[in-house]
Amino acid sequence: MTSQPNFPPAVMTLAGSDPSGGAGIQADILTLASLGCHPLSVITAMTVQDTAGVSEVVVTDADLVNDQARYLLQDIPVSAFKVGILGSIENVAIVAQLATDYPEVPLILDPVLASGGGDEFADEDLIHAMRDMLIPHVTLLTPNSIEARRLAANDSDDEDTLTLDEAAQRLLALGCEAVLVTGTHENQREVVNILYSQDGTARSSHWERLPGSYHGSGCTLASAITALMATGMPLEEAVNDAQEYTYQTLLNAYRPGMGQYIPDRLFWARDAAEQEGQEGEGGDEREN
Repeated sequence: MTSQPNFPPAVMTLAGSDPSGGAGIQADILTLASLGCHPLSVITAMTVQDTAGVSEVVVTDADLVNDQARYLLQDIPVSAFKVGILGSIENVAIVAQLATDYPEVPLILDPVLASGGGDEFADEDLIHAMRDMLIPHVTLLTPNSIEARRLAANDSDDEDTLTLDEAAQRLLALGCEAVLVTGTHENQREVVNILYSQDGTARSSHWERLPGSYHGSGCTLASAITALMATGMPLEEAVNDAQEYTYQTLLNAYRPGMGQYIPDRLFWARDAAEQEGQEGEGGDEREN
């Protein structure tokens, strides 16, 4: 038998299914594959949705979530976990136990509390479960500014007065290694994303605010970071490169339906194909 060639790092994504392909586990799979990883998918919820909004969410039973993950982990070495919608306290507990059993595997949590269209995915009990059970095991937490304040708030009134710096410090105090707060929902001319670390540093990245509304940009960013970390890239470098990748997916976004735009996670492949086609046409002209 010939020796097995090098294979791409395997990344396990635990997230909800979005049949539109814009967000959720479909977005994770596209992003991970685009960046050279082999995606393993554990479905935590089924949804009825399109690019405009969510009609129904059916949360996967915790035993089934556990079985999906455990069977794969017994078979394939996993280089990183990416976690999205969990849907129930029981599922939070399952993922927290996975993190406990595989402490050497980085875990990136995109705490999706609502859809891009405003549909709620988490109540206060679920948020408290994430704070108590899961966030202490997280390598990188990637909330948007609204999610950061909700996760960090002690009560609803507190949520309205928290600064992003205060929210991030509270989340770090829960035990996660780093927090990347994205600024898409802030009323600023630019989108400012800030990476907060346990060593007290805060590094900001500034991005042009693009027109339009996008479905799955947060999933894309978190999955891109996970993919790059799975290849061995340090966290800060992975965050920087993943932001650039995500920005390019948004620049090349398309609108297949009547709702939001969808990031093009394979923009680089289409660019390469177009360039190859143009070179082919130029070659024909030179021969003539």
